[in-house]
Amino acid sequence: MNKNILEYYKKIQSILRKILKEEETKLIKCAKIITNSYKNGGQLYIFGTGHSRLLGEESFHRAGGFAAACPIRDDNLSFKKGARKATALERTPNIAKKALSKYKITKKDILMIVSNSGVNHAPVEAALIAKKKNIKTISISSINYSKKAPLSKLNKRLYQITDISIDNKIPPGDAIINIKNNMVGPASTITGSFILNSILIEVANFLKNEKIFPFYISVNMPNAKKNNDILEKKFRKKNPHL
Repeated sequence: MNKNILEYYKKIQSILRKILKEEETKLIKCAKIITNSYKNGGQLYIFGTGHSRLLGEESFHRAGGFAAACPIRDDNLSFKKGARKATALERTPNIAKKALSKYKITKKDILMIVSNSGVNHAPVEAALIAKKKNIKTISISSINYSKKAPLSKLNKRLYQITDISIDNKIPPGDAIINIKNNMVGPASTITGSFILNSILIEVANFLKNEKIFPFYISVNMPNAKKNNDILEKKFRKKNPHL
């Protein structure tokens, strides 16, 4: 096997093992508050900027995915208008406020905020807004990276604000493979997806006896249309992306 690919595989495996060992209690705690939120009519919203926003898309309307998950989408925080602009805007005041204002997030809901460095203005601002409105929050970030990265004008780190903070165990800079003194091979998307789906698997376990099981089936599988039509109808009023 190619040595670089093998090294990447081993390092990813090591990080995932560390997450499982050190963060499992928090993963289950997150699953419990999301389950309680769902039973009280709430929804899981996921906010991120840059590549961290991919977890919002990962959660949304997919095979085996939680039907009460809604990504916070804003073209200013994607790369649709250019990477440099998005990078600048995630460090700009009131961008998170504008993005969140498009959604009817209430105290019944949960806001998950994803930011690898955990220091950029937008994710920290989102956490502070939620805290002010008594909305429960979950964050996924690298604690080690957060402690070394420069703070925004808000002078806060994401993990210091949210109700539950999950450490993705990623080293500063995200990339984990050294090729001629250049770091490549980012890892935060893989670990973030593992964390997110580990939580939602446990949510499924907690909700397994619900009359309407709130998880989508792949459209290519038997009974998918009937199942998914019921879920889409149930969540369409609250999720603007359905």
